[in-house]
Amino acid sequence: MITAIAGFFFVLLMVFVRVPIAIAMAVVGFVGFALLRDWMPALSLVGLVARTTVESYELSVVPLFILMGNFVSRAGISHDLYTASYAFVGHRKGGLAMATIVACGGFSAVCGSSLATAATMARVAAPPMKHYGYADTLAAGSIAAGGTLGILIPPSVILVLYGIITQTDIRALFMAGMVPGLLGAALYLAAIRWVVWRNPDAGPAGDRLATVKQFAALRGVWPMVLLFIIVIGGIYVGIFTPTESAGIGAFGALIFAVARRRLDWRSFMRVVVDTAVTTASLFMVLIGALIFANFINGTGMPAALTQWVTAGDMSPMVVLLLIVLVYLMLGCVLESMSMLLLTIPVFSGLVASLDFGLGPQETLIWFGIIVVVATEISLITPPIGMNVFTLSAMLPEISTRDIFRGVTPFWCADIVRLALLIAIPALSLFVPALL
Repeated sequence: MITAIAGFFFVLLMVFVRVPIAIAMAVVGFVGFALLRDWMPALSLVGLVARTTVESYELSVVPLFILMGNFVSRAGISHDLYTASYAFVGHRKGGLAMATIVACGGFSAVCGSSLATAATMARVAAPPMKHYGYADTLAAGSIAAGGTLGILIPPSVILVLYGIITQTDIRALFMAGMVPGLLGAALYLAAIRWVVWRNPDAGPAGDRLATVKQFAALRGVWPMVLLFIIVIGGIYVGIFTPTESAGIGAFGALIFAVARRRLDWRSFMRVVVDTAVTTASLFMVLIGALIFANFINGTGMPAALTQWVTAGDMSPMVVLLLIVLVYLMLGCVLESMSMLLLTIPVFSGLVASLDFGLGPQETLIWFGIIVVVATEISLITPPIGMNVFTLSAMLPEISTRDIFRGVTPFWCADIVRLALLIAIPALSLFVPALL
């Protein structure tokens, strides 16, 4: 147990001195495993983990979903989504911010990346809100918060990685993310209403469009709707596996981008290179996390935690709340993907061993959604807040301090959603049960 705690300490120490998290986890995991076993088994472990990760068929879904998201961005669907959302709610107080949340939810449904969603919608939504005199806090806050929907609404890369690490059905995880994702969007809209109720000048109303123009604006979003139905609907009814669905989605997004004349050879190569770089970064972090997980398992920490909880006669719900508190604290200092990969190997086994009145698989699905929502909160909370710093780079005229002020109502809404998901597991498990 002490050895495992020392391992976590050294990983965090290396991260604080700006060592990349992938290298920090791999080095500590390798050295720790060598001290537990020997240097030759540790070298064999590194080679085995790297090879099996790269060759994994299940992990091939990751670059395909990333490729699909990049093609969707290139096709300009984000502009059409925002236009359609603005057509119906833009004339209300805070309507442009609401349109941003709706567009982020739709875009993330075919993109699967929070950072990509935030960066894309910053280009699309920030200029109109600035034109209508929106407060910088509300404009930046709605974009940063809306971007967090990208890691929960399927297809989600982070849910794929969680499913692979915990051996949980990825199809069920995708279905489980739908209701919490929609709930998150609804609570974000409520947060906007609260902001403009307190300060009407923060979100002036835009122009009202005629009914004919409102429905005309929907024509531009049919490719996204069709792509979502094919990708997620195919997984839901069992026509495709997640990997096959990702391949079909990437090809469909390519067709849309070509049909819209948004893709030439140079931009195609840029999309491919961006996908390769992003995939390589994720795989490096995953390989480092798996090496570190083997070290942690070798120390016996997961079994010791389970024994400690059992001996202490702690309520399963108390244990879950303590784990969530750990995630909220880690989210203040660690990037979301790294935080997930660092902790899931330890916590998933502990949670699966507790009796929540659910089956083991249902418990892991429910826990996965709770973890992802906690991770979403970490994307917009100080001092790290990756979505906040993405926006800070995209919108240099808005200070980081104003962005953090702007996201405060939204992460408060996320805390409400997290409490509801913990108290009512059916919110996460209802749709998977229909499978």
